[in-house]
Amino acid sequence: MDKLNMLFRHRIGIPETENVTFEHLDIILEKTARTIPFENLCIINKKTTDITKGNLANKILNRNEGGLCYELNSIFYLFLVENGFNASLLRGITYDPIVQQWSKTGRTHVIIILTYNNQQYLIDTGFGGNLPLKPVPLRGDTVKSSNGEFRVEKTNTEYGNYVFYMKLKHKHDEWKLGYAFDSTKVVMDLSELNEVQNIIVEHPASGFNKKPLVTRLTEQGNIILTDTSFTESIDGKVQKKEINNNMFKDLMKEKFGIESQ
Repeated sequence: MDKLNMLFRHRIGIPETENVTFEHLDIILEKTARTIPFENLCIINKKTTDITKGNLANKILNRNEGGLCYELNSIFYLFLVENGFNASLLRGITYDPIVQQWSKTGRTHVIIILTYNNQQYLIDTGFGGNLPLKPVPLRGDTVKSSNGEFRVEKTNTEYGNYVFYMKLKHKHDEWKLGYAFDSTKVVMDLSELNEVQNIIVEHPASGFNKKPLVTRLTEQGNIILTDTSFTESIDGKVQKKEINNNMFKDLMKEKFGIESQ
């Protein structure tokens, strides 16, 4: 068994002997979302490294850290490939429904497209608290998981031929546009994602280069840690408390298993 495959299984808690099938992916996606946090600490601490299989495995599987979309979906893509799946990485552009505009950082959201039984599915483990915990078919069907409903529509936009919609439990009363992507523009090599990382690190409009953010899903909702607050959502009820720097380090270790960098 490939070392990355073994380490990934150990990190999320599935046996080395378990045969990973398409039907098991919803369980694996839930375990991944509840184990590996979405976080930008390397960017804030100016400790980013090139996007390679070795560096991703070291960061996420050896040091038990998390990452942003281009790291989380890359490691999950590598895990899928090691388990015999036909998967590809793509770049998309996120949409902010509050200001009703596409991200000024451009095509910096990285996703996975999985082909199974002649059907294509979107997989995304790197969209913060907005994760579809099941593969979402590109043919338009609505998928329901414990945290909400999700669908992908074939729609031509200036940014691609598909759009991703979400309706999160306890949060959205109606469908929200998440992002657009072009299914024909496949990432051919992980090194292409260094451009994505550089934009996220340097762009003035980047939401991840200004203050620390650590979040992951829980069985009852999610938890969010910043340098000034800790927020816990349990069955739609939100509790938020202000914190200081020492509390931030303690909570980072206690709630996310990440040692202070």
